[in-house]
Amino acid sequence: MIIRHELMARLVKLFQEGELSSKIDQMPVDLYPKNREARGRCCIYKERAITRYKMLPLLGFEVPEADIDLVPLKNYAEKSLQRKGLSDNILTVVDEACTSCVQANYVVTNLCRGCVASPCVMNCPKNAIRFTPSGQTEIKADECVNCGLCQKACPYHAIVYIPIPCEEACPVGAISKNASGVEEINEDKCIYCGKCITACPFGAIFELSAIVDVLKAIEQKKQVIAMVAPAILAQYAEAPGKVLAAIKKIGFSEVVEVARGAEKTARHEAEELKEKLEQNEAFMTTSCCPSYVETVRKHAPGLLANVSHTPSPMAYTAEELRERHPEAKLVFVGPCVAKRKEARDLGSVDFVLSFEELDAMMEGMDIQPDKMEPLPLENYTMESRGFAQSGGVLKAVLAEKKAENFTFEQIDGIDKAAIRQIKLLEKGKNTAQFYEVMACEGGCIGGPGANVRSAKAKKNFIQGMRSFGV
Repeated sequence: MIIRHELMARLVKLFQEGELSSKIDQMPVDLYPKNREARGRCCIYKERAITRYKMLPLLGFEVPEADIDLVPLKNYAEKSLQRKGLSDNILTVVDEACTSCVQANYVVTNLCRGCVASPCVMNCPKNAIRFTPSGQTEIKADECVNCGLCQKACPYHAIVYIPIPCEEACPVGAISKNASGVEEINEDKCIYCGKCITACPFGAIFELSAIVDVLKAIEQKKQVIAMVAPAILAQYAEAPGKVLAAIKKIGFSEVVEVARGAEKTARHEAEELKEKLEQNEAFMTTSCCPSYVETVRKHAPGLLANVSHTPSPMAYTAEELRERHPEAKLVFVGPCVAKRKEARDLGSVDFVLSFEELDAMMEGMDIQPDKMEPLPLENYTMESRGFAQSGGVLKAVLAEKKAENFTFEQIDGIDKAAIRQIKLLEKGKNTAQFYEVMACEGGCIGGPGANVRSAKAKKNFIQGMRSFGV
């Protein structure tokens, strides 16, 4: 995350100086000069090569299967400055970084006694285990199929299972290694929760960024409006007005809180719940989390009828802005990968930026929120701003007081256990009448595109809410 942030900030600075295409090829060398040690890899030359690959998704391109060493980054930078539309894909894997990960899930440890019976060798269906000169065994990663029979057969428990972090984190099995040992994302399964991004210890999985496209629209003096998710309160310790002023300083013509749309979402969702209960329907779930909606579409389609038909806060906000500013470029800013997919499905939102990208833009332009004169804030309800935290949507629906005396539960984070629960709901095995579902633990403030996470994010959010009198 630190390396990615640094790359984005440098990219923004080059754009601001008008030197993106002329100096981008120098960036890997500037980051890893001869007197600098490599960050965990064999040498600075490997680091430079991987940096080149990592620049592609930041420029908005997928990492191609062909070798890019003969293609200057300048060429990609020029294409990003000239393109009219974004790639159809949301995520890409930097294979050069990915190959540093473990190639097989099962590894022989030094507990191996080299026993004569060699049950691991005898039970391997692919002859992927061999004896080394030391008398111990080892697993040939390129032949292992990860069946686990060797681990079960070993009498000394010398073979251990090592999970591949991104695969372990993915709740729907949408990422797996191909024949070359590189992770691939199956778009037919992916729910864009972003857990693979945060789980990868090599930073090999990227969103395809629209940062250049947003900067280009601002530079062209177009009307560019930033729609900022309520989770922004968790990203900075400064007062919300100062943060919004810093966002506007980037060059946005207007900065709008998506809490505006959250008020409509809460109202309509409460009305919809009341109608469903009056019609004796078993239960209803929330719909504002696009990752959850993707989960239902791809992995529990029988549950679609129970998902609220109420649009998300982003959709309502974009609808209102589009009516007032039909020619404007609308940019949603939040912590969510799945919002990129939702924006494309809606068609009313032009670009999506993560909070991480937003912060990199501020750093690249030397904008400091604590030094800004605060913007005046709109008078939205506390419940609408509370959408960002787990339980916030539920509280907003309860505050509407449309439906009464209903039971409710929360699914706080979509993991493999939550997927099992969702599949039970699909079968009609519900234990409540209303379910709030958030893909990220703790709500949107724990999203993969957040610049600040965990305890600090919660502290900032509470502090931000208190600034409104909560």
